[in-house]
Formats: sequence, structure tokens, C-alpha cells
Amino acid sequence: MQRICVWALPGIGEIAPGADVAGVIATAVDATGEPLIDGDILVITSKIISKAEGRIIRAEDREAAITSETVRVVATRERTDGTSLRIVENRLGIVGAAAGVDASNTEAGTVLLLPIDPDDSARRIGAALRRRWNVRIGVVITDTLGRPWRGGQTDIAIGAAGVRVFDEMHGMRDSTGRELRVTRPCLADEIAGAGDLVKGKVNGTPVAVLRGLGHAVGELDLPGAATIVRTGEDDLFREGTAEAYRRGLADGSRGDRE
Repeated sequence: MQRICVWALPGIGEIAPGADVAGVIATAVDATGEPLIDGDILVITSKIISKAEGRIIRAEDREAAITSETVRVVATRERTDGTSLRIVENRLGIVGAAAGVDASNTEAGTVLLLPIDPDDSARRIGAALRRRWNVRIGVVITDTLGRPWRGGQTDIAIGAAGVRVFDEMHGMRDSTGRELRVTRPCLADEIAGAGDLVKGKVNGTPVAVLRGLGHAVGELDLPGAATIVRTGEDDLFREGTAEAYRRGLADGSRGDRE
């Protein structure tokens, strides 16, 4: 019977620009007296990566920062309080509200942007910690995202290294003998969600350790979380309803003129 354990890592503290995240995590792990072992996965909130990488900008107007990080607007809705909700695609190809721009847990008048290359950040942290302890560990970097058709938010993987981001089950057979054709669980997102159960949004525990998925841990150059993003023809929901309707009317009017 497979068992999975996940726990928050205490002792991370505030992260400043230029901080060695791998070193901070290593010190925190050593202080617990419980070393990491082969197959462990570190689940790291992207916020501390952003801070260490200097992704803090002065932005009295968060909306302007969101605009600067947006490459495509998917949907916009006006709220009753006069503000607007924007669902956009950001520079990483991730579709969600606010382009990943975060104003929480940062100095007033500043906002945090997502890491430039979360997969690369995960690889560098994973490599440093593997060298330090000579253990085969994985790294998943997470951010919080809403989901279409469902309320609330959950953590997803935006960066990964040394972890198989998908559990490729097509070709296997279920308990009745039927062949699985499209079954492809996103392990990286499931790991991110599990880590979020114990990490604290408000109590300063941005890193979790997950143990029990050793079969998902591999080489650091495995495909990263960037491969999770649906793009092009695979993206069946590229526009909001109102936006698609307006485009359809515009296309129809253009056709009539032609």
C-alpha cells in the first residue's frame, strides 16, 4: 500500500533579493534533524523565488503591473465596485487572474512578479541540494490559481525539476481490462496541491516536503512545468464568452462588407 507524507518545513524566514534559496532550505532542513532522502520532493512557493531573484517592482498601481505582464487578454468583466477582473495569459503562458502579479506579503507600494523561468529556478535549486546531500530529490515551484467552472483557488506547478510532471497512463488497462487512451494525471499539479495543504499562506512556511512518490523523481533535465500549459489548437477556451461573441460579430460584419 502506497503512503504519502507531506509536511511544512519550518525556519525559512523572510527572503531578500539575492538570497540563496537552496542554502536557506538546506539550513532549515538540517535544523529539523530529519534529512531528506532519495525520492523526496520539495514544494516551494514561487513568492520566495521571486523575492530572491529580485522580481520586486515599485507599482503603486497594481493594474498597470498586470498590464505589463500580460501578453493576451482572455476575458474582462466589470465589477460592481468599479474595478475590473481580467483573465489573461502572462509571459509564462499561464492563463489566470492578474497575470501572477502579487501584492500580498510584500512592502507597501511594491508588487511581486513571477520568476522569469521557474523551471530553470527549480533545476538550479535541485542541483545545489543534490550536490549538498547526495540525494535524488525533485523540486516543484508553485503558484495559486483559480480554475474555470470551479470556485476558490488551489496551488499549481509553474516550475519543476527532477519530477515527472505527468503520469503517462495511456496504454495501460483498468480493472475491467479496458485500455486507457487519454488518462494522463498531472502529477506536478497534484504535488503542488498536496504541498498547499500544509504550507501557510499567512504563517511563514513557504516550503513543504513530500515523501512517498519516489517513482516520480528522475533526472533534473526531465521536461518541466512549462510543458503543462495548453497552447495553440489544444487550447479550446482561448476567449471568454463575451469576447468570442464580439469577435464573431466583427468577423461576420467584415465578411458582409467583402
